[in-house]
Amino acid sequence: MATTKWTIDPTHTDIQFKVKHLMVTTVTGHFKKFEGQVESSNDDFSEAKVTFTADISSIDTGAPDRDTHLRSADFFELEKYPQLKFSSTAFKKLDEHNYELSGDLTIRGVTKPVKLKAEYAGRAKDPWGNTKAAFGLEGKINRKDFGLTWNAPLEAGGVLVSEEVRLLAEVQLVQA
Repeated sequence: MATTKWTIDPTHTDIQFKVKHLMVTTVTGHFKKFEGQVESSNDDFSEAKVTFTADISSIDTGAPDRDTHLRSADFFELEKYPQLKFSSTAFKKLDEHNYELSGDLTIRGVTKPVKLKAEYAGRAKDPWGNTKAAFGLEGKINRKDFGLTWNAPLEAGGVLVSEEVRLLAEVQLVQA
């Protein structure tokens, strides 16, 4: 069976993460520079192979000082680890619109298995004849598992930054 190749359309894709700050509010960050590929032998994407990289230099939380701190050795250590990477190990179709994407996520040189929920939004042709497909992705990781351990205790208890990080993405693919 022929393999169909897809690439992420960066102008119609949003890659973000959410982390609790002060244990009460949520800070949202985005990666502005990234790329990804999907190879599928099936029209429904079941058992597709997915690869993804994001440039740490492109992290954006809307606060330049915080972004600089996130790029530092306290967190992502940009100078030593300029990208985070994901490579799928399985992409299982659960029903018509829902999938489970499993793979290896590498942050700061540490690789751990992760599972993400994937919701298939459909396929369409754009006005220029390009075939597009879209997925919504979500999951959670513990940042300490990847060596992102910096934190500060709060006077009233708890810590400044939660360990749990929610991963969210709205991905539009374009058929190659």
